Amino acid sequence: MRYAFLVETYATERVKVVSVWSEFRDADLPVRPREGDPRGRSVHEQMVHQCVSEDLWFRNMLGIDVGAPPLPERETRLEFMKRYAEDSGKRLAALREKSEAWWEEDVTFFDVQRSRAWVMTRRMTHTSHHRGQLMAMLRMLGRDVHSNYGPTADTGGLMQNHAPTIYAYESLEELLAGESAGGRKAALPGSGGRR
Repeated sequence: MRYAFLVETYATERVKVVSVWSEFRDADLPVRPREGDPRGRSVHEQMVHQCVSEDLWFRNMLGIDVGAPPLPERETRLEFMKRYAEDSGKRLAALREKSEAWWEEDVTFFDVQRSRAWVMTRRMTHTSHHRGQLMAMLRMLGRDVHSNYGPTADTGGLMQNHAPTIYAYESLEELLAGESAGGRKAALPGSGGRR
């Protein structure tokens, strides 16, 4: 299928979202990029935005409704991760069943018409943008950052220095189980002085 790459990309993007969220602590949820400045979303507001925004885009633009409220009953870090993992898993299953004609059909994207393939691409870049903001906040908080796309300073430095890619968990299922048990992330070697 011509648009399988979009489905495959969404499959990995949903894991990346939950992985970044797992790097925070519950005490971090009210933190903003700059204390007292409401222009930058708090960690909590970023999680709310991701859940609500993705739910709205999928229901209103892509026609995929998972039949669940987008937010968890208790808005804790772990409950956000569980809610998003469950809902995005249902969206992924629905996307896997769509035909090429479905992907190519134009739908309303705010005030213009775009193909569903275009909307899905835009959705994933929107998600990536917010995930990047959260990764910057992890650095501001002095937190370790496991791999999300490749090596990080905490996994040994730069790719050209042969730093490894080290994900916090091997799968989304392991992530949820590990975080439910208090955290069982893969150990990080640190940069070893390399950047």
